[in-house]
Amino acid sequence: MKSGAEWRPTAPLSCLQLRARLLRHIRDYFAEQQVLEVETPVLAVCGASDPQIDSLITHVQGCNDGRPLYLQTSPEYAMKRLLAAGSGPIYQIGKVFRDAESGRLHSTEFTLLEWYRPGFDHHALMNEVEELVARLLGIDEPAQRLSYAALFQHYLDIDPLQVDVTSLRACAVRHQISVTGLGDDCDAWLDLLLSHVIQPQLAARSGQARMLFVYDYPPSQAALARINEHGLGERFELYLDGIELANGYYELLDTGEQRRRFELDNRQRLAMGKSEMPVDERLLAALTSGLPDCAGVALGVDRLILCAAGEKTLAHVQAFTLTDY
Repeated sequence: MKSGAEWRPTAPLSCLQLRARLLRHIRDYFAEQQVLEVETPVLAVCGASDPQIDSLITHVQGCNDGRPLYLQTSPEYAMKRLLAAGSGPIYQIGKVFRDAESGRLHSTEFTLLEWYRPGFDHHALMNEVEELVARLLGIDEPAQRLSYAALFQHYLDIDPLQVDVTSLRACAVRHQISVTGLGDDCDAWLDLLLSHVIQPQLAARSGQARMLFVYDYPPSQAALARINEHGLGERFELYLDGIELANGYYELLDTGEQRRRFELDNRQRLAMGKSEMPVDERLLAALTSGLPDCAGVALGVDRLILCAAGEKTLAHVQAFTLTDY
């Protein structure tokens, strides 16, 4: 450690007190709704297969036959095993970890609120997410809701379900965005335009916080969500003043389709020069046993606190952050 290294917290006491209040109110809300709080392991033999997410890896002596263990990027797999075992509605507040994530709105270690509602689809869960966030932040204005296609048509006048890479690249140039390395990955170009052109336009102009739900994504962005009769992924994201706050799904129940998506993820990971991830056979066994019809959502607690406090960076709402020594 450097001599005289800074030891003080990165967050002011007021933000730490705000964090404590919000966590208490979250737990009060779910107690009222009779949703059970659970805890699942931070370490597991399988990590996230999503090609865009990198897990932190460790080894534990005498465990898993010397093979790596993964710090969880989300408690999703374990929570779904609880659901299949008959837990009923559940939620969890806990630490999760993602490699190569740092910046104003990103952190390698952060706090996630994740919950699952048997009997809900993604629209019903959007209602509950809106109720919770509005209560926590004192928001009176109803949330806006736009399909993914309508969002791009409104802000960029393009149809994201039909557009080709050439048109997306031209749109980026028109908005003075210069980037290399995306190749012919249509989803990568759509993500670029969403984050660099659309999201900055979602911020409140009047000082009143605005919630926007975006739903029904392209099937290539379905992740662990079902595909509906129109060929769209039944998932949603919540943006609060242009900041992505939550990601929800009408959960996939089909074991065969889930295995196929895991395998597709691994092919994409290899194509990107990344390592394959072990397939979570316990999750697949739980799906085969019978996951109840349900919807689930993950909400970034640190970002929620950032919005509540009017701060600009996660470092100001986390007691301590990773620094170089």
